[in-house]
Amino acid sequence: MREAGRLPPGQSLTLKWPVLHAGTVPRFDPKTWDFRVTGLVEEPLRLAWREFSSLPMTAVTADMHCVTRWSRFDVHWEGVLFSEIMKRIRARPAAKYVIVLAEQGYTSNLPLADLLRPTTLFALKHNGEPLPADHGYPVRLVVPNLYAWKSVKWVRGLEFMDHDEPGFWEQNGYNMYGDPFKEERFSG
Repeated sequence: MREAGRLPPGQSLTLKWPVLHAGTVPRFDPKTWDFRVTGLVEEPLRLAWREFSSLPMTAVTADMHCVTRWSRFDVHWEGVLFSEIMKRIRARPAAKYVIVLAEQGYTSNLPLADLLRPTTLFALKHNGEPLPADHGYPVRLVVPNLYAWKSVKWVRGLEFMDHDEPGFWEQNGYNMYGDPFKEERFSG
């Protein structure tokens, strides 16, 4: 069932939340964890865990679509809206892209325009509970309009850039953008 256009082509609806990632699940230490924003910003930012987790929280309900062909409807997230970070950094006009930096050197590229959508947030909770470790605890970026590999687990920072640059999966054959409704799964 397409549920009024919500299920992208080639996707199957599931109630489960499959666990998929490269590498191991990192250990979280609130004493050493920090979140950094660098690159084309007027005010680089560094927040310790206590500071980051004290930012204003918002609830967002959004669909999630994985490149491996599953989708979940009405996923409930709570976290820090991307716009809250934007208020603190003053991006330079040349900044059009962002590299999301995560644990173990993982990266993903995103257009700044997609991050500025009102449903993009840094999730700390899923269905009212802290994120499970294998789904990105303590912080996962959620970008509902793109395939879930862009919703980076274990986020540690952002680098604002004037050009697009491939992240981990993009370097390994995934599409540079990842629109599920256009089935932008793989490159070329």
